[in-house]
Amino acid sequence: MTSHESRELHRGIGSRQLTMIAIGGAIGTGLFFASGSAISQAGPGGALLGYGIMGLAVYCMMQSLGEMATQLPIPGSFEAYAERFIDPSLGFAVGWNYWFSWTVTLAAELVAGSLIVKFWFPGSNSTLWAMGFFSILLALNLLSVKAYAEAEYWFAGIKVVTVIIFLAVGGLMIAGIVGGSDVGFHNWTIGDPKTGSHAPFVGGIASVLAVFLVAGFSFQGTEGVGLAAAETADPSKNVPKAIRTVFWRILLFYVGSIFVVGTLISYTDPNLMHGDEGHIAFSPFTMVFQQLPRFGYYAANLMNAVILSSVLSCGNCSMYVASRMLHAMSHSGKAPKACGVINSRGVPAFALCLTGLVSASAFFSSAVGDQKIYQIFYNASSLSGFLIWLGIAVCHLRFRKAWVAQGRSLDDLKFKSKFYPYGPWLAIALFIVVLFGANIGVFQTPVFSWFDFITSYLTIPGFLLLYLGHKYRNKTRLIPLKDCNFDLD
Repeated sequence: MTSHESRELHRGIGSRQLTMIAIGGAIGTGLFFASGSAISQAGPGGALLGYGIMGLAVYCMMQSLGEMATQLPIPGSFEAYAERFIDPSLGFAVGWNYWFSWTVTLAAELVAGSLIVKFWFPGSNSTLWAMGFFSILLALNLLSVKAYAEAEYWFAGIKVVTVIIFLAVGGLMIAGIVGGSDVGFHNWTIGDPKTGSHAPFVGGIASVLAVFLVAGFSFQGTEGVGLAAAETADPSKNVPKAIRTVFWRILLFYVGSIFVVGTLISYTDPNLMHGDEGHIAFSPFTMVFQQLPRFGYYAANLMNAVILSSVLSCGNCSMYVASRMLHAMSHSGKAPKACGVINSRGVPAFALCLTGLVSASAFFSSAVGDQKIYQIFYNASSLSGFLIWLGIAVCHLRFRKAWVAQGRSLDDLKFKSKFYPYGPWLAIALFIVVLFGANIGVFQTPVFSWFDFITSYLTIPGFLLLYLGHKYRNKTRLIPLKDCNFDLD
């Protein structure tokens, strides 16, 4: 095996697997829990509006990513695009920011999984459960990219089937065929238009904005399709197919679920208000299923199993995308060369183990009671996804300009983004609002906390330090449009 071959990823992700990875990327606790608290905060109409607007922004961003990833299905995806079309220093900041974000997210999912299992085994040891989940995910990722993709296919499949069943059962309940409640369409009755104090809009614009920000966090992970493109068979065909599912999954799963919950559960139900606490009984899905005759006991067990699969799915995805980003950065000297070496099964084993080591360290620090340090890392990474999305939209604007500047025809693009240039600009505007408004609650507390302020917004100056530090050391400049690289190598 030559040095070049030992650093080249295998294209082992098939069409059905990539499509399910794309569909499952946005289904998680944001749907199973946060949607309920969003309805209680802004009413069903406000929740639909907030999730719908953010869904549109994500759709525009994924269209931009789809155009670039189909034309250039290369390792690193948006990190490589930032280097090629804007500035190598931006690629450095994007890459390490993304790796850190998902490495810490993996640690959080390990902790969450161990807590979820306590629903069935209340006296069990959380640390042992988390270690067991970590071992399973690491083994799946070390086997091969096919093993990762197949595991993610089934993890995502469980979530998709559950949501489809939920929508079908909810539709029957709304029609009065089975179960149901006496709420009916009262939640959708227009209240006082001056105060917005009644359904379907509660609390006015401020509440809708709050939901809008929460919805953005719910959709994070969808950009993983771009990283998977480098290991996808026939990316010119399969990547656009996966990208096109983003809008429809958001429309069906989130908007459909919010409509069902908003119709069957009163937005004033106190359990909806506690959705962010993560208790199974507070999941709006559980609350709807419990309205079915003789199904209350099974509803909690079913949703606990589904949410566990969702957590493992997110952990599986976190380990994959973080290791692939580290592998890609090694090729351009932004990470140790050892991270770019792959084994005989096409897996960057060193990058994967390094990612797992950092994730495990974060978990063990929380397991021994050092929750404060762990919370600092977790808060610092919370806005990373929006920085990446913002970078993708900006990269696409430069990608198109460079394509035209080099005399290339738009007809030669394998996939063309819809709504260009309005789509990327809309996404940029909305993501900037999220970046500076997501943690606005730290300014609304009776006693201002510098600790909460710093840990909530640390990601933004951290990103700038990575960018400016690399630029100062390497004296990088903005890449001229005519010098932008469109080669696959």
